[in-house]
Amino acid sequence: MAVKLIALDIDGTLLNSRWQVPSANREAIQAAVRRGIEVALVTGRRYDFALPVAASLGCEITMIVNNGAMIRSSDGVTRLKHLLDAQVARGVLQSTRAWRAGAAVIFDRPRANQLMLERLEKSDSLRYAYYSRNLEFIGTISPLEECLTEDPLQVMFSGTVQEMAEVEQLLATAAWADELKLAATKYPAKDFAMLDVLPKGCTKGAALKQWAAERGLQRAEILAVGDNHNDLEMLEFAGIPVVMENGVAELKGFGWHQTHSNDENGVAAAIERFALPGAASCA
Repeated sequence: MAVKLIALDIDGTLLNSRWQVPSANREAIQAAVRRGIEVALVTGRRYDFALPVAASLGCEITMIVNNGAMIRSSDGVTRLKHLLDAQVARGVLQSTRAWRAGAAVIFDRPRANQLMLERLEKSDSLRYAYYSRNLEFIGTISPLEECLTEDPLQVMFSGTVQEMAEVEQLLATAAWADELKLAATKYPAKDFAMLDVLPKGCTKGAALKQWAAERGLQRAEILAVGDNHNDLEMLEFAGIPVVMENGVAELKGFGWHQTHSNDENGVAAAIERFALPGAASCA
């Protein structure tokens, strides 16, 4: 069965280790779109943080962002949105004060104050370089709970791998844990991790399933490529799951297809093998 939808993670998958889209990946995506194949970026990034990547591809792109909390089609229309109850988000923040330096609350807002922090300091080498590229979307308020004047898309934490494991353990055992979905993204080599706190049932895979149903697509018609823990449900749903060579060991243990690393045009190789007829194999 021919591929009709390609679902691509961004960081560690589409982008190389220099945070750039390799020309081979861009050309393969454009070739797929010319053949009538829909391409979706499925990412933990929020919409405006992911939009520059989508724009750089030079073709129509569907956006599944915030680890599945929101879908926007290539015409810019929001097709799906799941919000985290503000009172639940308040409880999350109040129970994790020890990790407040790495906490953020993310909203679906037109531009300003989409991402709220308690403070943003240039001395924070772990996070400032990332946030400084998106200052127009960021606001600060102290205490952070005061930003919860409406339901957010998610609460997000970032820090060392150990710190995020501690936050995840605390939230997973909280009295209201069944109201949450925790999505972890880990980069052990950099000792950096992110933990997204989302509404129950909100995952990349669940959003992809909903979008496929709306588009009338079968699982066998979907190619998905990812590298990290938060890609698990997306890869489980796709009929053709492909793991990056630089992907985490957990994903490689499922016996799915593997492609080259993100520094070796792994996305292009996967698209050429599974979606473009007559192209070279990535095996």
